[in-house]
Amino acid sequence: MNNRVLVLAVVLLSTVTFPLTITGASIALPDIRARLGAGISATQWVVNGYNAAFAGFLVVTGSLADILGRRRVFAAGVALFCAANAVSVLAGGIVTLNVVRALGGIGAAAAVAGGGAVLAGTFPGASRARAFGLLGTTLGAGLAFGPTVGGLLVDALGWRAVFGLPAVVSALVLACVPLLPRSTPTPGRRLDVPGAAVFTGALLLLIFALVEAPELGFGSWVILASFGLVVVLAAVFPAVERRSADPMFDLAVLANRRFLALSVAAGSIVFVLIPLLVYLPSYLISVVGLGPGAAGAWLLLLTGPAVLLPTAGAALARRLPAVVMVAGSVALTAAGAFGLITIGPSSTPWTLLVPLALTGAGMGLSTGLLDGLAIGSVRPDQAGVAAGMFNASRLATETIGIAVVGAVLAALTHDALAGPDYTTALRWVCCGLGVFATLATAGVAVLHRHGSAVPAT
Repeated sequence: MNNRVLVLAVVLLSTVTFPLTITGASIALPDIRARLGAGISATQWVVNGYNAAFAGFLVVTGSLADILGRRRVFAAGVALFCAANAVSVLAGGIVTLNVVRALGGIGAAAAVAGGGAVLAGTFPGASRARAFGLLGTTLGAGLAFGPTVGGLLVDALGWRAVFGLPAVVSALVLACVPLLPRSTPTPGRRLDVPGAAVFTGALLLLIFALVEAPELGFGSWVILASFGLVVVLAAVFPAVERRSADPMFDLAVLANRRFLALSVAAGSIVFVLIPLLVYLPSYLISVVGLGPGAAGAWLLLLTGPAVLLPTAGAALARRLPAVVMVAGSVALTAAGAFGLITIGPSSTPWTLLVPLALTGAGMGLSTGLLDGLAIGSVRPDQAGVAAGMFNASRLATETIGIAVVGAVLAALTHDALAGPDYTTALRWVCCGLGVFATLATAGVAVLHRHGSAVPAT
């Protein structure tokens, strides 16, 4: 039992730093831009590069954990994440910072995939569900308190401290790796190299096109070629996966409408919430006039419900139909986004309380619930691949959402992210996010209603 507690503590300690470096870095973006003399698109890559690499390599590193061994992949991921953050602290230019941030995203993906596999191998039966529940809570806490911690660090020590803290924590985790149980590779398991290349390439190209389009122009041949190649890669991906002996994604799972509905719901919620976490701090700092620490504190109105409401969501799920909980969570997010249309230079915590809390409530009420329902909607023999697909699709959607919102804000503010244009642009973004989440709510309801139950086995 003591060994299990130790394994859980090590994995959870590593896990809390990964979302913190997304939301914490978002608070530091204005300071990074000013100190390094970087443009908007270059600064956006500090968040987008990390998140895109995290999403693009999560499934790949999950496969490597089976092929090479869970502890080995976890250790390699933590080491790469630690090194990337250490170099980020010392970075003297935006290009160096962006490159090592992307490498840090790959390391985070390997550590999350390897750490999850270590937990799965350590905790049997009901204890496994409790362990993964704590893992989800830890990820949510890192996401929720990242802006606050990041703001305090920037206020006290400057932007470099946002990367210094994760470097120190991950170094401590790395020292504890020898205490984790060894694992043997899964015999006969092979990496789906073509599928990994197509999926990761399409995601990275899409993020590149969205981030660089405002600066290069949406009609630029580079941007048009990138979007065209994304379409081609997306079109060939199903054929590549069908030909693979050990595919990354089981496309048959996507024929399950309930699983698809739950994936759409999870993706829609983070498509709204995470871009707000990334770009609201810069608005509060540059337009409302707050310091980084105060901006991070205000964002607790958005992230607090994501930490406080999962228990209430689980209790409600026992009394309400699943479709009501799932579609209702997305609808709450839509209502919150629409409410943020009133944001302006004179906004206060009281005027933003309701819309921010509603947006966060959509996340909080569905945290853990959607994951459990998604895995329960497929056959037991599909559970592992379904979990990987569900998490990868949610992360990919989150990454695309950050890039889309960043591109719109950059285009509407003429790369300034300041002044009256920023207020107008942010209001249009909130309106668009509300419309998107409203349409997603309807889609989730329709897909879930027409989905079939999992056949008995």
